[in-house]
Amino acid sequence: MIIIVLLAGMIAFALFAVISKDLLYSVIFLAFVSLMLSLSFLILQAPDIAITEATVKAGLMTLIFVIAIQKTVRLEK
Repeated sequence: MIIIVLLAGMIAFALFAVISKDLLYSVIFLAFVSLMLSLSFLILQAPDIAITEATVKAGLMTLIFVIAIQKTVRLEK
C-alpha cells in the first residue's frame, strides 16, 4: 500500500516537473521524485541503494542542476 502511494507521488511530481515553466521548480520536483524512490528502496529492504539514491541523485545531482541554472542567463519574453 505504501509503495503504491509512493509510486503515485513519484508520477505526480514527475508530471509537475514536466509541466512547470520555472527550471528551478522542475529540479526541486525531480529531487522529490528521487527522495520518494529512495524511500521505496528503503521499504523494499535495500538500504544501501536507498542511501546511494538519496545522496547522489537527490543531493548531488540537484546541487549540480541548481548551480547550472544559476550560471545560465534567463531570457525574459
